[in-house]
Amino acid sequence: MDFRIEKDTMGEVRVPADKLWGAQTQRSFMNFKIGDVTMPREIISAFASLKKACACVNGQSGRISAQKAELIEQVADEILGGQLYDNFPLSVFQTGSGTQTNMNVNEVIACRGNALAGEKVLHPNDDVNASQSSNDTFPSAMNIAAVCAIEGQLLPSLDRLISAFSALENANPDVIKIGRTHLQDATPIKFAQEVSGWRGLLENARDMVIASLAPLRKLAIGGTAVGTGLNAPVGFDKTVCDKLTSLLGTEFVPDENKFRALTGKEAFVFAHGALKAFAANLMKIANDIRWLAAGPRCGLGELNIPENEPGSSIMPGKVNPTQCEAVTMVAVQVMGNDTAVGLAASQGNFELNVFMPVCAYNFLQSVRLLADAMRSFADNCVCGITVNADKMKDYLDRSLMLVTCLTPKVGYDRAAAAAKFAHKNGLTLKDAVIGQGLLSEEEYDEAVNPAKMV
Repeated sequence: MDFRIEKDTMGEVRVPADKLWGAQTQRSFMNFKIGDVTMPREIISAFASLKKACACVNGQSGRISAQKAELIEQVADEILGGQLYDNFPLSVFQTGSGTQTNMNVNEVIACRGNALAGEKVLHPNDDVNASQSSNDTFPSAMNIAAVCAIEGQLLPSLDRLISAFSALENANPDVIKIGRTHLQDATPIKFAQEVSGWRGLLENARDMVIASLAPLRKLAIGGTAVGTGLNAPVGFDKTVCDKLTSLLGTEFVPDENKFRALTGKEAFVFAHGALKAFAANLMKIANDIRWLAAGPRCGLGELNIPENEPGSSIMPGKVNPTQCEAVTMVAVQVMGNDTAVGLAASQGNFELNVFMPVCAYNFLQSVRLLADAMRSFADNCVCGITVNADKMKDYLDRSLMLVTCLTPKVGYDRAAAAAKFAHKNGLTLKDAVIGQGLLSEEEYDEAVNPAKMV
């Protein structure tokens, strides 16, 4: 491998000749060989947008020349276009401020910009990092990445799954089945009503996620090293946020308290709490569906789910609820990530939180997993669900909890005695009620009508 020599304030470093990063990136790459998890692309893209906005504002104010601003913006666009991602190799498990990733971006932009200019025009600190610090750029990039991931990945997949459940609901408006509480028979319910419950869980969680976006829109940019704004011109924060809003098509505003913004990560705890609630609802929905599809002959068997792949290497013909299982595993991962995010946010010592990379990584993984799982669940399971109406009717006809509608006529105690007598003696509820002289057949048929109970 060919190398070139790069220099920083600590001396010379050998850097692979085909890479655009510089000495500080190389030092981090050598010193933090921890795991195989690199900084998420969402963070790199957020940094590119932030550097582009900062360069534009610095260029307009005269902090850097128009040529330098144009070069920075041009390279930022290349990063956003996906052309340079192999130049961002750093581990999530690096300095807790994300300084080395900020410098990685600065060095790549400077090196590539100088190549475009054909001369050494850009300096990674003096020009690309002008009016900035790692301590305000990394938390800003975190927030930008979180908002864009939720709006660009999570919400479209969520809407897709909601639409799939709406279609299932609308396709079965009149199917009546037995309800279940405590895993025991309960009173009747329309299948469409049961599906509306699943849909409602998703819609309510959607509202929570959207509500959590507002705190994430507040950026630390302009606070520089400790929140005082040293080396950043007055108004830099607002003009950068205005530029980001224009570039990304979603609102960002300067955090009024930069001291809080640099050290507090409660917005991530709040937003990930909404993701955790969302994961809990998805777990419930997926479990319901796989229980209702259990069988095909020895389970509940009320639903038929798509047969996507063989379910067993030893049992021919077996089909498993694999999409449901994938969703529930994602839910478990998100719940685990919530612990990591909360712990990371609690470590805001003095003027800076130094657990930001791991906080951002877990948050963005949760968003990505939930988005992917919902899209897969909608396309490969929910859209193909059909109802086993005969099985539902059989359970409904044999249920003893239809007795509930008799309590106004015969009283709770006698109704309970009739249900227990029917169960003990293997009778239908109707035979037990009539046999015990509680109601005539005509009275029973008039009172026990599942369609009137839903």
